[in-house]
Amino acid sequence: MGRPTNPGIYRGKDDCWHVDKVVRGHRFRHGGEASYSAAQGWLEQELTRRQALPRGAVPTFDQAAARYVQEHEKKISLELDLHLLKLVMPFIGTLPIDQVHNETLKGFVHAMQAGLPPATKPLKAKSIRLALGIVVRILNLAARAWRGEDGKPWLPHAPPLIQLPPHDDEREPLQLTWPGQRTLLRELPAHLARMALFDLNTGLRDEPLCRLRWEWEVRLAELGFSVFVVPKRYVKGRKRDRVVVCNSVAQSVIEAVRGQHPDFVFVYSAIRKEGKAPRYRPIDTMHNTAWQNGRERAGWPDYRVHDMRHTVGMRLREAGVIEETRDDILWHKRPGMPAHYSVAQVQEIRAALELITSERHVNNVSLASLIRGQRVPAEVPTPNKAVA
Repeated sequence: MGRPTNPGIYRGKDDCWHVDKVVRGHRFRHGGEASYSAAQGWLEQELTRRQALPRGAVPTFDQAAARYVQEHEKKISLELDLHLLKLVMPFIGTLPIDQVHNETLKGFVHAMQAGLPPATKPLKAKSIRLALGIVVRILNLAARAWRGEDGKPWLPHAPPLIQLPPHDDEREPLQLTWPGQRTLLRELPAHLARMALFDLNTGLRDEPLCRLRWEWEVRLAELGFSVFVVPKRYVKGRKRDRVVVCNSVAQSVIEAVRGQHPDFVFVYSAIRKEGKAPRYRPIDTMHNTAWQNGRERAGWPDYRVHDMRHTVGMRLREAGVIEETRDDILWHKRPGMPAHYSVAQVQEIRAALELITSERHVNNVSLASLIRGQRVPAEVPTPNKAVA
């Protein structure tokens, strides 16, 4: 007996199964399923969900949020969206979407600012604004893209203007002093210390740092160092691939971990029993309990993983590196930025990064560094070295 077929389900050129079907005037589109049955299952689930909504009824926000999650299941930042939606749901989840506005969202904003459940601590304005941004996105889709069985939009009018709390509680980024760096590296576990040292010499974000793979490495034997070509899906903005250039310190870190894992550059040992070979596993994020405990012992309780990027940027500036080169290193957007790095540009970036391997290259210390330095015991300046 042949496999049942549905005219609206087909195998695409990417060898995945796709849905493109019109039912009672509504078009269902979906793709990327590994099998015919998975694609049919999605269509049946979507039809069941749509039929559960009475004709002419206004859906609730949790129904709208469920559709948003389903349609954005392949979104890279979906995990963050889900976390923020879980915070919002107790306040507006059961409300019809035409009743979601500033007044009904006040309870959510006040609870998040006070650290009340479901939050575990007071949230910064940035996190609250991100959550409200997802609410706005869902309401816009309900008004402009989603239609019921009668062909009418889920939300019959433009969504109301949602007022965002002022972004006035963001703390200033912290620049790690050189004595502070040495103390922090001593207090971190070896695998995190290596990652931190590499980050303090490249300025990588947490995600590409944890996902760094050996297959991305390009060893420039004639120049004596490596670069890593990071695919755009791991780059903020996802516009194009980016290049990480290793200075001498970053290269020494790379050589210290070479061979630990066949795929990932930075890993940790999951088994430390005597007589057994270590089993290495990739690291999801540097911002874990070990990082938090280490920075606390080092006297930098508020130092975030992202602050290492700020530290690199400030050190490059203090060393006199021009803004365009700093932008290339930190992957900042700028007009006219070339799509590919030339050999000369890579050498220029490498030379700039060599200026932040130790404090002896600092030409102009910032005021923030001076103020922070007064709070840290003085140490003899020495170059930073790779942690074994």
